[in-house]
Amino acid sequence: MSNNGKVLLVEDEAALGQIISDVLMIKGFKVIHITDGALAYSTYLKEKPQIIVLDVMLPAVNGLDIAGRIRQEDKQTPILFLTARSTTEDLIKGFTAGGNDYIKKPFDLEELAIRMEVLMNRNRLLAVTEHRAEDRVAIGIFQYDRMRHTLLYAGRLIRLSARESEVLTILYQHRTRLLTRKTLLLEVWKNDDFFSSRSLDVYISKLRRHFHPDPSVQIINHRGFGYKLIC
Repeated sequence: MSNNGKVLLVEDEAALGQIISDVLMIKGFKVIHITDGALAYSTYLKEKPQIIVLDVMLPAVNGLDIAGRIRQEDKQTPILFLTARSTTEDLIKGFTAGGNDYIKKPFDLEELAIRMEVLMNRNRLLAVTEHRAEDRVAIGIFQYDRMRHTLLYAGRLIRLSARESEVLTILYQHRTRLLTRKTLLLEVWKNDDFFSSRSLDVYISKLRRHFHPDPSVQIINHRGFGYKLIC
């Protein structure tokens, strides 16, 4: 079993918290699960986790307030929100409070684990470049936040999946250059088998739909070879 680090899970639904804990422990995380939001900050100080998974709607203390307090002294530890709400206003509040990502209930536990791994290994997304660029970059009319997996334009916030964000990050880092399918597949899926290849096609299609409002942004397919991001 790999050691993925310590996670502080703040979830007041005991049954759900137990399920999440069990799955994350199988995946190599050490999980500190608490159900009382009032204890979240003191537990964070004591345990010093590598990542915080935080329910927004807690009976004692609002998850946004907990995140804000942590961010007063800690700008680095990733915070992932669990939320039943996903309006643009809710998302902006979460990101403003210091969250790095969120996942909407009910959610797939595999996706939760993937999102956590991406947040904890953010430098992996940038490893193909010699120097790290700013986390927020312009792609046409869009502002792309690589750490929060979001595209923002004309007041509209688009949330990307962790996989979409990984694919887009690598395409952006190689923008205007042709990137082979194999390079993309090995960077994101760690293999280039048939199923991963079909998954890549799906994510490319999703990204194209997101960028549809700006015709100057294109992901060009050079059939049988690879892709190029034009922006």
